[in-house]
Amino acid sequence: MKRLELYDTTLRDGCQSEDVNLALEDKLRIAEELDDLGIHVVEGGWPGSNPRDEEFFRAAKRLKLKHARIAAFGATRRAGVRASEDRNLQLCVKAETPVVTIVGKTWDLHVRDDLRISLKANLEIIHDSIAYLKKHADTVILDAEHFFDGFAANPEHALACLAAAADAGADTLCLCDTRGGTLPEAVGAAVDAVRAALPRAHLGIHCHNDCELAVANTLAAVEHGCVQVQGTINGFGERCGNANLVSAIPVLQLKRGYHCVTPAQLQKLTDVSHLVYELANLEPQKRQPFVGQSAFAHKGGLHVAAVRKNAETYEHMDPALVGNAQRVLVSDLAGRSNLLFKAERFGIDLASNKPAVTALLEELKVLEARGYAYEGAEASFELLMQKALDGDRVRYFRLIGFRVIDEKRHESEEPIAEASVMLEGPDGTVEHTVATGNGPVNALDGALRKALKKFYPEVEQVKLHDYKVRVLSTGEGTAAVVRVLIESGDELERWGTVGVSHNVIEASWQALVDSMDYKLHRERRRRARRVPHAG
Repeated sequence: MKRLELYDTTLRDGCQSEDVNLALEDKLRIAEELDDLGIHVVEGGWPGSNPRDEEFFRAAKRLKLKHARIAAFGATRRAGVRASEDRNLQLCVKAETPVVTIVGKTWDLHVRDDLRISLKANLEIIHDSIAYLKKHADTVILDAEHFFDGFAANPEHALACLAAAADAGADTLCLCDTRGGTLPEAVGAAVDAVRAALPRAHLGIHCHNDCELAVANTLAAVEHGCVQVQGTINGFGERCGNANLVSAIPVLQLKRGYHCVTPAQLQKLTDVSHLVYELANLEPQKRQPFVGQSAFAHKGGLHVAAVRKNAETYEHMDPALVGNAQRVLVSDLAGRSNLLFKAERFGIDLASNKPAVTALLEELKVLEARGYAYEGAEASFELLMQKALDGDRVRYFRLIGFRVIDEKRHESEEPIAEASVMLEGPDGTVEHTVATGNGPVNALDGALRKALKKFYPEVEQVKLHDYKVRVLSTGEGTAAVVRVLIESGDELERWGTVGVSHNVIEASWQALVDSMDYKLHRERRRRARRVPHAG
């Protein structure tokens, strides 16, 4: 297997994404995770561009990385300034990283209209900057900015820029599709020309995604001879983003036969992807290839029937290879195969109870017609499935009533929310509690927990992680039907529940009750498994 070098720029180029802002602790955590993933070079940022990046390079020296090398990023020297006196190059040296990457102009348009110097002077700037850095760093990389645009406009100068860097000792010449507008066939042709002109050069590829071709262009460059792949986790980056390493790595390794990381490291891909989303405070993309929640999800009954027999019928690869898992969704499109698959996963024996399957299918279709959706509320669906099997739903408490008050006394003050809940516990005891909150749902959640913990102390372990409200019926304004999805969790797992009503408080109550019932249901099952059999 031909080996490729992976170069990650999430901590620099990825942070230039519109919605991404990582704290110092986040950047250090991501660097360690990238090291575990098997990334060879982790670009930490631009020294001197901001205090956070300066501190990163100081703190990164204390990281106990097993595999990755940290890279500092900068630009070639300014025109009219000696390399040894250029502040930007001095800061790159001061970062004391084993790798330094600098960006240099290779498109004559930029040389004339941005730098406003001669093409010959541009070549001298590239050569001087690389030669200076080679005295201070183990590895120096030239990011040949706008190379493919430059090659299309003036191939002689674009190639001369690379030759100047190579002559000065650059270890890698990385060809950049900076505007993201090049097509794969043009990328391949340009790489071929570079290899013909500089046959001994170590070539890299850095693509942007403005035409949604960053991964495709990366693959084309590798097929034509590039051996270093630059990109970011989840494709974060300027404008439309960079080449997504989360897609490029498995395609190159599993589809094209290149060696990027070990099989064990590849299995960490989904976790790393989701961690970076979480640290960036962004919701993971469900439909992201390979690692998305929907990447190996099946909804149609015919699809599910087929994958139960052989997953290859509708899955292009084993999701476990990248740390993901097959999912079967339930909806009004579901057939018996969906339900039996889900029941098997939940440890519920529906297969031997055909009437329960038929009843569950019918109830599911009715509920979804009313607006219920179980694709993000598998806990609610498991309770529904258990009800079909038992003939009735197990009730851990009985609601006597609740009341919610939302009061605003002055225009300049925040509203005051208060909720009271009265319920009957399993021993017939009535509990009446009151709680305040940031809003009516928060207050209701607090009152329910206060009442339940008298009977079930374990509910205190439940944390509410996410709360979403969606309007379902259009044209009805504030009288519309709404669906509430709640994600809850404890120290062991997370689960989703759903509620639907014209009244958002009632819909929220349904989802809250399902969340608590699910917690108590799972605790009862865990305790049952721990009880030894008699005899």
